[in-house]
Amino acid sequence: MNIKKNDTVVVLSGKDKGKQGKVLETMPKSGKVIVEGINVATVHNKARRPGEQGGIVRKEIPMYACKVMRVCPKCGKPTRPAYKLAADGAKNRVCKKCGETI
Repeated sequence: MNIKKNDTVVVLSGKDKGKQGKVLETMPKSGKVIVEGINVATVHNKARRPGEQGGIVRKEIPMYACKVMRVCPKCGKPTRPAYKLAADGAKNRVCKKCGETI
């Protein structure tokens, strides 16, 4: 999975197309991500114990990672990942548009 936690992403398709948000969580096994403020659904919570509050809550639900693209923090454009090896052998993510290390 090319997207990691705390990356800024833009949505490519669906009801929230064009919106940007920060990745809160990634799920590599299912290929999904949770993005802050994107793909929000209303969830009805039932009170389980006496005195506990129930109600309707809005929360972000997972969406497929292929529907989002990372945004470069320097140039501000959506870009696919590129990887370059550093001198110490580390693999760095690089913006394909401006060449900046992310």
